[in-house]
Amino acid sequence: MKKLSLVILLILCPILSFANGPDCHNRALNKAKEWLKSSNIVEIENLNKSKLRITLLASEQKSKDLYTQIYHFVFYDNQNKAYEVITKSEASNKDCSIGEVDSYLVSKRQIDYFD
Repeated sequence: MKKLSLVILLILCPILSFANGPDCHNRALNKAKEWLKSSNIVEIENLNKSKLRITLLASEQKSKDLYTQIYHFVFYDNQNKAYEVITKSEASNKDCSIGEVDSYLVSKRQIDYFD
């Protein structure tokens, strides 16, 4: 019985230990769009909002209420081009606008179909 209890505890520990970071994708998304426009990569008006993909790649807790978050955005425009951008920012549960948002263009490609 002790072994069964230990096995159940070991299975449940990783599930219970996931840290919930703040949901700050909107700020990162807006900064990524601004960056795409200011870098003359694509005009915001040409992006298709319905095909946008957002993935939180990492949310690392730096202190009690400070997180570093890495987001992966895939933007699609009306000319069948895809733009992959990764952002890095800091956020807390109370404020998503801590520090700067760093944006990096991962790829820009022509696509022939959508998944």
